Amino acid sequence: MVKASMGLAMAFAVLAVLVAAAFPILLHRAESATGDAARASSRARRAALATAMWMAATFAAAASGRLSFTTMPPTMMVVIVLSLALALRIGLSATGGRIAAGVPLAVLVGVQGFRLPLELLMHRAYAEGLMPVQMSYSGRNFDIVTGSTALVLAAALWLAPQRVSPRWVMVWNALGFGLLMNVLTIALLSAPTPLRVFTNEPANVWITQAPFVWLPAVFVLAALAGHIVVFRRLRMENREKTASRRDAETQRDAASAPRLRVSA
Repeated sequence: MVKASMGLAMAFAVLAVLVAAAFPILLHRAESATGDAARASSRARRAALATAMWMAATFAAAASGRLSFTTMPPTMMVVIVLSLALALRIGLSATGGRIAAGVPLAVLVGVQGFRLPLELLMHRAYAEGLMPVQMSYSGRNFDIVTGSTALVLAAALWLAPQRVSPRWVMVWNALGFGLLMNVLTIALLSAPTPLRVFTNEPANVWITQAPFVWLPAVFVLAALAGHIVVFRRLRMENREKTASRRDAETQRDAASAPRLRVSA
């Protein structure tokens, strides 16, 4: 197995820690919006502890050599399934709803900008012979588009939110979700399992090593949960606009009723 350079491993680990830290920070920001500082700090600490435990557990499993696609059961697949389940749990939970409601949309979109440096690191992993080409932007992975456009869209939402249509945000979010599913599918079809389609070497076994196990356990988890939260935020805003429009119509009808009676 090809050994990663120290620079790649360290940069990958640092980026993973920064991305993971965003969860308790965003949760604290959302909870603080309710005005209860004590509850915000308490929930953020619990989220930080849970995140640290998850990262430590997956790192230890990878570092000990216990993760593999070829064992029965395939232990690496267990990590991937758990990562996806956690992403859905966070994104669809009340916690995800509080983040969707309490954090500016520009920030929710901008957080996905981590996918730009991640793609650069993944391309480096391909260049070092660690990762198969199809998982990089030199192959079939186009997720660098999501990371790049996230930064541009977030800047636009922050500087001139009234000029950015929610439809553009929805299109961007759907595109990012699709590109995430694309690379996840490619990764699974590049792993040494009976489902393998991409038979070029190396197989996708680098994610069984530490710290690269955090590709599914942190980065994919964060990206998927983030897309769900953005979808929820857009839905909330759409409901608010619909309710406001109905209230305005009701007030207009009520205001016009006396005039109609007088004229009659």
